[in-house]
Amino acid sequence: MDRLYLSGLHKSSGKTAAAIGVAAALAEAGTAVRPFKKGPDYIDPGWLSAAAGRPCRNLDFHTMGGEEIRAAVAPQGRELALIEGTKGLHDGVDPEGTDSNAALAALLEAPVVLVVDARGMTRGIAPTVLGHARFDPQVRVAGVLLNRVGGRRHEAKLRAALARYTDLPVLGALPDTPALGIEMPYLGLIPAAEQPEAEAAIGALRRAVREHVDLEALRRLAEAPATSATPPPAEDQPAAPATTGGAGRGAGGERVRIGVAYDPAFNFYYPGDLEALEAAGAQLCWIDTLRDAQLPPLDGLFIGGGFPERHAGALAANRPLRAAVQEAAVGGLPVYAECGGLLYLARRLHVGGEAYPMAGVFPVDAEMGGRPQGHGYVRLQPTGSAPWSPAAEGTGPIPAHEFHYSRLRGRPAELPCAYRIDGGAGVGDGRDGLLTANTLASYAHLRHTAATPWAARFVEFVRRRRSAPGGDRTAGRRPERAL
Repeated sequence: MDRLYLSGLHKSSGKTAAAIGVAAALAEAGTAVRPFKKGPDYIDPGWLSAAAGRPCRNLDFHTMGGEEIRAAVAPQGRELALIEGTKGLHDGVDPEGTDSNAALAALLEAPVVLVVDARGMTRGIAPTVLGHARFDPQVRVAGVLLNRVGGRRHEAKLRAALARYTDLPVLGALPDTPALGIEMPYLGLIPAAEQPEAEAAIGALRRAVREHVDLEALRRLAEAPATSATPPPAEDQPAAPATTGGAGRGAGGERVRIGVAYDPAFNFYYPGDLEALEAAGAQLCWIDTLRDAQLPPLDGLFIGGGFPERHAGALAANRPLRAAVQEAAVGGLPVYAECGGLLYLARRLHVGGEAYPMAGVFPVDAEMGGRPQGHGYVRLQPTGSAPWSPAAEGTGPIPAHEFHYSRLRGRPAELPCAYRIDGGAGVGDGRDGLLTANTLASYAHLRHTAATPWAARFVEFVRRRRSAPGGDRTAGRRPERAL
């Protein structure tokens, strides 16, 4: 497969906006673009999916083995794999660089285009680019895309410096204009699902790339054979379980109906995880927590992350659904919730001095803060208290990640938890994954991989519960007590 890796020199270089524009422009020109994003986040992939017209997949050393990563980018016909990095080319958690963008580009034998924020730079761009290009001989830096250029004279000085001191081609120069920016909230880019102007924003980036970037040169780079050294061998880890499909009975028996909260408040889902649920035998039933008054008949429920605090008023106003979720969870329906989903299952959500009633499954309140309470990669050690485990048999701690500005108030320490957490905040006291009945709700986000096939394990648990005595589907009836 043709492949191209877009990497910045540092965080907030405008790389994601450039990647969105490149994906949209290539797709418009007839190229079948398969977008990928390094790291665990959900927001950039949402934009890249919308720009390319195809689901964006995450590539993450923390949760995936090298063979899994390579398999994810395996050829599927005549396509161009467009991979967007995170932070700078050589940045990563490991000081040895084993999880850096450079390491990922080398593993995939993908040529790198450096997206350079050129503000305040002229001749100094040459040593800056040369240092990044020569730092790791395993990586082939193949070109430069100038970004936030301050006009024709500025562009000419930058091009002259790069031509004199490097052999790297300049593939384009995007102007420094607010029209090419995307608003940045506290978690990154505003999700495309939440931005009514998303289509207009993508259109502006597409037109800018079409006007200022040499798309044919980018395509030629993507097609060129790799000239870098042989990439380092990937660790010996089996490929991920199959994550496509959805028809038929599934791997473990008859199909089950699993509700998925999907709306402006909850939209942080990995496409591969949803596909893995289907492949395991789940029929996914989409639920709008802002508008649906009742739950449909379900065997299980999945509430992912998102920004419920931005929609707290609407969530609170939908009293019938909150009551239905509470009744279903208390009554034993298998429920799995992550981060924003955990907030929805709390008693109240405190935002900006206001308290909004939520589903009340757990006797705790959630309070939004002004800075991250938990941020980064974590490892979860199961306590054995959960009704199902997301990990494959015989594996070690579960790799996951968290990013949340909220914390829990009340007495979460008195509630049973599914995990001890290493490297993160969780719900506090070194724990994560609140438990009640058959509900598991954590701050940590999981990823369906070979080591953590959580989607298949959840479907298996849902199927067992459905087959147990009294395991009829919930019909979303309203509880007698008010919320």
